[in-house]
Amino acid sequence: MKTNEFILYSRQRCPLCDEAKEILEEVKRDSGIPYKEIDIHSDDALLEKFAMMIPVIEWKEEIVQYGKVDISALNGLLQK
Repeated sequence: MKTNEFILYSRQRCPLCDEAKEILEEVKRDSGIPYKEIDIHSDDALLEKFAMMIPVIEWKEEIVQYGKVDISALNGLLQK
Protein backbone atom coordinates (compact mmCIF):
# COMPACT_ATOMS: atom_id res chain seq x y z
CA MET A 1 0.00 0.00 0.00
CA LYS A 2 1.39 3.35 -1.02
CA THR A 3 1.34 5.93 1.75
CA ASN A 4 1.67 9.68 1.61
CA GLU A 5 4.86 9.96 3.60
CA PHE A 6 8.49 10.06 2.70
CA ILE A 7 10.81 7.34 3.96
CA LEU A 8 14.36 8.44 4.72
CA TYR A 9 16.98 5.70 4.90
CA SER A 10 19.96 7.05 6.80
CA ARG A 11 22.64 6.31 9.37
CA GLN A 12 24.21 8.14 12.26
CA ARG A 13 27.19 10.45 11.77
CA CYS A 14 26.17 11.23 8.19
CA PRO A 15 26.23 14.94 7.24
CA LEU A 16 24.21 14.36 4.06
CA CYS A 17 21.59 12.50 6.12
CA ASP A 18 21.37 15.45 8.53
CA GLU A 19 20.90 17.78 5.57
CA ALA A 20 18.19 15.48 4.13
CA LYS A 21 16.34 15.56 7.46
CA GLU A 22 16.39 19.37 7.46
CA ILE A 23 15.00 19.42 3.92
CA LEU A 24 12.29 16.88 4.78
CA GLU A 25 11.35 18.96 7.83
CA GLU A 26 10.95 21.98 5.56
CA VAL A 27 8.83 19.98 3.10
CA LYS A 28 6.73 18.76 6.05
CA ARG A 29 6.19 22.33 7.29
CA ASP A 30 5.16 23.53 3.82
CA SER A 31 3.06 20.55 2.69
CA GLY A 32 2.05 18.64 5.82
CA ILE A 33 3.59 15.47 4.34
CA PRO A 34 5.47 13.64 7.12
CA TYR A 35 8.53 11.45 6.84
CA LYS A 36 9.76 8.39 8.66
CA GLU A 37 13.46 7.81 9.24
CA ILE A 38 14.91 4.31 9.13
CA ASP A 39 18.51 3.64 10.16
CA ILE A 40 20.04 1.25 7.62
CA HIS A 41 22.07 -0.34 10.42
CA SER A 42 18.81 -1.69 11.88
CA ASP A 43 18.51 -4.30 9.12
CA ASP A 44 21.29 -6.18 7.31
CA ALA A 45 19.33 -6.17 4.03
CA LEU A 46 18.95 -2.38 4.18
CA LEU A 47 22.62 -1.97 5.01
CA GLU A 48 23.60 -4.09 2.03
CA LYS A 49 21.14 -2.35 -0.30
CA PHE A 50 21.79 1.29 0.64
CA ALA A 51 25.27 1.42 2.24
CA MET A 52 26.85 3.46 -0.56
CA MET A 53 23.74 5.50 -1.45
CA ILE A 54 22.54 7.13 1.76
CA PRO A 55 20.65 9.21 2.35
CA VAL A 56 17.93 7.57 0.30
CA ILE A 57 14.43 9.00 0.02
CA GLU A 58 11.50 6.82 -0.92
CA TRP A 59 8.07 8.15 -1.99
CA LYS A 60 5.14 5.84 -2.62
CA GLU A 61 7.40 2.75 -2.58
CA GLU A 62 9.82 4.20 -5.13
CA ILE A 63 13.33 5.54 -4.56
CA VAL A 64 13.17 9.14 -5.71
CA GLN A 65 16.50 10.56 -4.50
CA TYR A 66 19.76 9.52 -2.95
CA GLY A 67 22.95 11.26 -1.94
CA LYS A 68 22.49 15.04 -2.15
CA VAL A 69 18.77 15.79 -1.69
CA ASP A 70 17.05 18.41 -3.87
CA ILE A 71 14.09 20.15 -2.23
CA SER A 72 12.66 21.40 -5.55
CA ALA A 73 12.50 17.84 -6.89
CA LEU A 74 10.74 16.67 -3.71
CA ASN A 75 8.21 19.49 -3.98
CA GLY A 76 7.72 18.59 -7.64
CA LEU A 77 6.74 15.05 -6.64
CA LEU A 78 3.97 16.46 -4.46
CA GLN A 79 2.52 18.32 -7.45
CA LYS A 80 1.91 15.08 -9.39
